[in-house]
Amino acid sequence: MENTATLVVGGREIPLDKEGFLCNLDDWSPEIAQAIAQQEGIELSEEHWEILRLLQDFYREFELSPAMRPLVKYVGLHLGPDKGRSIHLMKLFPPSPAKIGSKIAGLPKPTNCL
Repeated sequence: MENTATLVVGGREIPLDKEGFLCNLDDWSPEIAQAIAQQEGIELSEEHWEILRLLQDFYREFELSPAMRPLVKYVGLHLGPDKGRSIHLMKLFPPSPAKIGSKIAGLPKPTNCL
């Protein structure tokens, strides 16, 4: 896969794929998450961070980035039914919570996201 973009954070050039996902998952840091979120027009709050941590937990547990339905279910399981709703996730990571959240969390693109 050829790199078509880089993100410069703290003087380091971080390679991104053509859709803005990290090429190397080990490059992720909270500062890089902030920079990617900024590119997406998202100001990260504590609510965003709790979802980002869950996305990373999901990835460690299942070795893949969740699609929307598994993400909603996983969030509901860990944070309760109020937060485990697609409308809550849509407010945090529009227009595609699974895709945008995974990108900011430094994970690969979920396989079924267009």
